[in-house]
Amino acid sequence: MKALVYEGPKLMNIRETAAPVPGEDEVLVRVARAGICGSELSGYLGHNSLRKPPLIMGHEFSGTIERVGSDVNRFQAGDRITANPLVTCGRCAACTTGAAQLCAERKLLGAHLPGAFAEYVVVPEHNIHRLEPHVSFEEGAFTEPFACAVHICNLLKLHPSGRLLIMGAGPIGLLTLQAARIFGLQDITVIDLNEERLEIARELGAAAATRLELPGSGGSLNAFDAAVDAVGMQVTRAGCVKAVKLGGSVVFSGLHEDSSQLPLNDMIRSEIKTYGAFAYSPADFSAALQWIAQRKMRLSPWSTLAPLEDGSSCFDKLIGSPGRTAKILLTLD
Repeated sequence: MKALVYEGPKLMNIRETAAPVPGEDEVLVRVARAGICGSELSGYLGHNSLRKPPLIMGHEFSGTIERVGSDVNRFQAGDRITANPLVTCGRCAACTTGAAQLCAERKLLGAHLPGAFAEYVVVPEHNIHRLEPHVSFEEGAFTEPFACAVHICNLLKLHPSGRLLIMGAGPIGLLTLQAARIFGLQDITVIDLNEERLEIARELGAAAATRLELPGSGGSLNAFDAAVDAVGMQVTRAGCVKAVKLGGSVVFSGLHEDSSQLPLNDMIRSEIKTYGAFAYSPADFSAALQWIAQRKMRLSPWSTLAPLEDGSSCFDKLIGSPGRTAKILLTLD
């Protein structure tokens, strides 16, 4: 089969590889769409310890079932699907209490296991979700990143009357904005350096700015009930902490830098609640797919399509000069 193989920092090539064979409880998926994730951009640069070459990345995808294993009974060849790419044990306390994303044995397709930047990928039956007929492959491939946004909002326990700050207008930031609107929030501000992406945030109903002198805050910080760092840099992490009120909440989702200094004494005295947001629970994933099917999430105008063969140049575009493009979906049909 044809696959886009990560072979070293800034080195990614189309190769012919052996097609995977599904096990008894697995399905073979013919990939239709596969999105490029921000964590894969850092992997492409050699900055992500989970992604070691040679590797077929890709964990945000949709497609059609090509073949099923002998023990698979819920799906059949021809079904249109998307998949939760977190493969977990299904037996531990985390898995059996609805928090499978915290399974100590978790493995991610496209990092620990071969991913979807290829014609075919193997997925456990338990991870497969059928797409409704009106849901496109593009929408199906957005289920995974949208589930991350749903998880962030659930961690924050957002109230419709609350004020929310989002640092970063990349895919997770823009999807968190849309998820927060579904949760009922109206007062949302997005901070980013890319003016073109900020314009998208405004189109989606947020206030937007390039600096921490935030619109509507009277020139002062400590104005928000909750904040989300969807970047992962020292300045954005610290900025989120400074932006929330006494007793406010902050979710750290971005993974750009491995460590940061935070004003811990101030956080203690102000009882700032902080959360790390890794991936999503199975319930978050199901909710994301349901809301996509209900047309509650907008893809355009910030996502584009490109053939798998252009994958390497797409990575370079997203790292260098993305403009309004926040997400590129690689196509294989």
